Amino acid sequence: MDKKPIIGISGSILIAEGGVFTGYQRAYVNHAYVEALIKAGGIPFIIPFNTDKEVTKEQIKYVDGLILSGGHDIFPQLFGEEPKQHIGETFLDRDNFDILLLKTAVDQKKPVLGICRGHQVINVAFGGTMYQDLSYNKDIYIKHSQVTKWDRPTHTVEIKENSFLSEIFGKEGLVNSFHHQVVNKVADDFKVTALSKDGVVEGIENISDDKFILGVQWHPESMIHTDENSAKLFKRFVERVKKN
Repeated sequence: MDKKPIIGISGSILIAEGGVFTGYQRAYVNHAYVEALIKAGGIPFIIPFNTDKEVTKEQIKYVDGLILSGGHDIFPQLFGEEPKQHIGETFLDRDNFDILLLKTAVDQKKPVLGICRGHQVINVAFGGTMYQDLSYNKDIYIKHSQVTKWDRPTHTVEIKENSFLSEIFGKEGLVNSFHHQVVNKVADDFKVTALSKDGVVEGIENISDDKFILGVQWHPESMIHTDENSAKLFKRFVERVKKN
């Protein structure tokens, strides 16, 4: 039997809002990430959020690959801007935690998949910038912050040829959409491999023989039971991790 790869999922903090544990901080990730990795043949390993840099670096040693999960808006000063009127809640310590996980994993040549916020973290960590809200890009006309079930696709993405995503989706795919921040300037050494019809950067890649960094703006983990390509994306990621 092939050894299943251990894949870390970056965690966050959730504050309990009711019951006897009101106000308690809980380390968490959405269960959909766990389920998606198990279905794809991986072993999920939740990496608890913390602010100890040495601990964070040690955490990466125990995994074969990394998923950067969704969450808060990116702190704007990380990409050289002051906060604008329509920015949402930020969590700078989480940003720093995710960026350190990412760069440590890359230094150790471990594959990384960033999802939604994780996609944005990848871009900012390597020098890219963000639109703090969809309203700051006047070319956007698609509703990217959908009010619907998470497992339902809502808009099209066009996939670039000769990319990792094209091997899964072909020329286009249907994805869900739950975000209000979007990539602006793309980080150096990354290529855009998925775009929405209104030009939003939906996928970025920096992939070579010894490096695998992929970011997607949508939430494929929430669609593994309703969309074959979403499940296939995790399966292919797990296969790449095993290859390392």
